[in-house]
Amino acid sequence: MIRPALAVLATLWAAPTLGADSGSDVVATAQITEEQAAAETAPLQCEDIAYDGNRYTLCEVDASRAQLRLFLHDEQGQVYGHFSRIEEALAAEGKALAFATNAGMYHADRAPVGLYVEDGKQEMRLVTNAGPGNFGLLPNGVLCLREGRADVFESLAFRDAAPRCTSATQSGPMLVIDGALHPRFLPDSTSYYIRNGVGTSADGRRAVFAISRNAVTFHQFGSLFRDYLKLPNALYFDGNISRLHAPQIGRSDAGFMMGPVIGVVE
Repeated sequence: MIRPALAVLATLWAAPTLGADSGSDVVATAQITEEQAAAETAPLQCEDIAYDGNRYTLCEVDASRAQLRLFLHDEQGQVYGHFSRIEEALAAEGKALAFATNAGMYHADRAPVGLYVEDGKQEMRLVTNAGPGNFGLLPNGVLCLREGRADVFESLAFRDAAPRCTSATQSGPMLVIDGALHPRFLPDSTSYYIRNGVGTSADGRRAVFAISRNAVTFHQFGSLFRDYLKLPNALYFDGNISRLHAPQIGRSDAGFMMGPVIGVVE
């Protein structure tokens, strides 16, 4: 996870005083430290980690500085479906896709199952009733993007609060709800899948997207967000179709066409 830049700088401040002939070493050390500090406070950081016997890839986004966007249809109304097509569209605008992952469940035609809002335009309404599959395993939730922040809401809380999201995507189930794991998650579950999802901090600034690199249970995946990432709310996106685009660590997954995608644009 991102360490504060001050922790890096503190290492330099605490270093022993060097002799007069070591000026170049001081400059070099300071330069390296500044580079480390800049990297560790970047608005997007991706890394592979191991936690509780499982392997994950995390991409942490500072929503107050990074541009998080949802993608579904191109200008001709065609579903993007693949990271490469989003990259091509952004390249034509002189922009780049710095990170992306699938962002919620969809029907066979790639239409969102639940609420979907992109750049202020709503394509699908909020769904609050129970239903089949993981989406209907209530409580489910919504990822809401607003100016300078990203927040995961439980769906009924979202309905009642009615936040004005510039973009939003609904999925389910919730993984963590106000610091508690989803009540249906069992520690001894035998349902193991590749899974991906997102968790957000209370101030909306920190959004962490995670994808497992081995099959995990819902309980294990939720525990990653609650106990390791210390995030009060987290939302499941999907299972075996989950994919990640993270050029920062040399990864861009290919596969079947996706529905909604969320990404960081630079």
